[in-house]
Amino acid sequence: MNGVRIDKWLWAARFFKTRALASKACELGRVQSNGVVAKAAREVRVGDKLNVRSEAGDFVLKVLVLSEVRGPAAAAQALYRETDESKVARAKAADERKAIFANQPAPPRRPTKRDRRLIHKFSGE
Repeated sequence: MNGVRIDKWLWAARFFKTRALASKACELGRVQSNGVVAKAAREVRVGDKLNVRSEAGDFVLKVLVLSEVRGPAAAAQALYRETDESKVARAKAADERKAIFANQPAPPRRPTKRDRRLIHKFSGE
């Protein structure tokens, strides 16, 4: 196998829950392959450098193995190697998010049914 569609590979590597979400991320320009914005049909090859922005954070990775099938998490992590700079940056971002919520006091009690309705009404759900 010389190459795999990038949306299939991202799905197999468990960066996105569905292949449709991986394709959507490519359409929105959240995936770069070797510094170029990648379309969903672009082929990824062993040794390519990918920049992936997802809900979990920003990843900079090097492709080690190609796969079209989604397997267990341990097998998915063997498909790539994340750079040390990427790991440090994601850890720093997580610490910053935790610091934002660390100073906020916990609510005095759980919301009542009426409170929950008001929250849903306010948030538009």
